[in-house]
Amino acid sequence: MPSTYTHLIFEVHDQIGVIKLNRPKYLNAWNETLLHDMVAAFRELDGHPDTVFTVLTGEGRFFSAGADIKAGLAVPPADSTAAQKKLWYMRKFSSEMELFRSMIDHRKVFVLALNGPAVGGGAAWFEGIADIVLAAAGSYLQVPFNSLGLVPEFGAARTFAQSMGVRRANDFLMFGRKCSVEEMESWGLVNRVFPADGFQGHVREFLLEQLRVNDGKSMMETKSLQNAPLRDGRIVAMFDAAHALSERFVDGAPYERFRKKTEELASNSGSRRVKAKSSL
Repeated sequence: MPSTYTHLIFEVHDQIGVIKLNRPKYLNAWNETLLHDMVAAFRELDGHPDTVFTVLTGEGRFFSAGADIKAGLAVPPADSTAAQKKLWYMRKFSSEMELFRSMIDHRKVFVLALNGPAVGGGAAWFEGIADIVLAAAGSYLQVPFNSLGLVPEFGAARTFAQSMGVRRANDFLMFGRKCSVEEMESWGLVNRVFPADGFQGHVREFLLEQLRVNDGKSMMETKSLQNAPLRDGRIVAMFDAAHALSERFVDGAPYERFRKKTEELASNSGSRRVKAKSSL
């Protein structure tokens, strides 16, 4: 029985399945509901009898700002030991790990269509795993994990290195600088950059042309042959990253970093309001 979705748009047309993140008011940042929606949508398309391509994209001007943390970071019970905290975080990451497993094992050709900027998890979760990455001109990717006391999540360190080399992956993932999709195309992470105006139409026409020229089953088998030698390493990297991320939270570093960042943003916002009033 097909699933119903709360925070994404699910469509199937002409052998193309589309998963569109649909929280544009929040820059398509995902909450628990959207995370579960994505797990269900990838599962549904994996078993769909007619599709060849699975396209992940976003509604609005952003692809995704990553995890929605406006409500703050969840914390384990205050009296937890270090071991209990570690187990609490590993359980907490179970939905994310199932999403990653389902993307790693996905049988259809996984196309990431970056309709706009991607930040945090939006810039790290999908780009290294996708089989094809298409992007709207002028968009950018940025991963500020290390500045927040975090680490590249769920195997991104390995998948990015596989796509563009270890040193370029380090440059992007360690330092948190903003990289244009045009630069990422030159580095090998992005396959093609299309005009931002009418981007979704350009993606659709590109994929329809591939379906006209190429046999769908052959494309899926080619994807399988490419990914089979990488699969086990990616699964191990996912667990290694979940372990490292959990340990960072046990140490408490992200909480202090997030607190300082929140105070900095609040201070900057207050300064802008004062300047606006003084200019009236």
